[in-house]
Amino acid sequence: MTGIDTLQTISTTELSTYEVEVKYRIGDLSALEGALRMRGGVLSAPIVQDDQAYARVGWAYGQSKIGVPFARLRTERGRHLLTVKTPVANEQSCVEHETEVADREQMHAAIQQLGFYPTVRIRKTRRTATIGPMSLCLDEVDGLGAFLEIERIAVGDHGERVQAELDRFAVTLGVPLQRTMDTYDSLIRARMAMT
Repeated sequence: MTGIDTLQTISTTELSTYEVEVKYRIGDLSALEGALRMRGGVLSAPIVQDDQAYARVGWAYGQSKIGVPFARLRTERGRHLLTVKTPVANEQSCVEHETEVADREQMHAAIQQLGFYPTVRIRKTRRTATIGPMSLCLDEVDGLGAFLEIERIAVGDHGERVQAELDRFAVTLGVPLQRTMDTYDSLIRARMAMT
């Protein structure tokens, strides 16, 4: 690698946008709703999201997700969104790209033609709120229960420092929350393996 290549790699990494999040199982949903209201968080109306997760051919659950791109095809309110995430620091700190697509079935076929295979289907009802730079999602995931996701977009900072800030905020809510480092697809896959 030449000095120019190194410089281009560094500047690309520094300018990358990351979706950084923390995720918790909710112990007391009504207490959490009250704590968010006290902080000025106004929850949206519920939205049903139907997600199909995809992994690259050759990758399997149990292997590291770091540096591996994953795709998601989501339908909500009649819109279809394609998202590709590549975990960087851990599974909840990713470079993310998202775009709307016109035809879910055609996109499903295209994703597979690109070398991905469908892993799990995730259905959830989501309510969202914003507090400062943070987006909060209260999710009721079919077969898993209620979760809180707190996320923030970070530029050039792809990981644990931002997650630590988000976790400190979660602790200040003063409600029963149990942090998980897994993504919904991993949680669903683990539940399926137990049945």
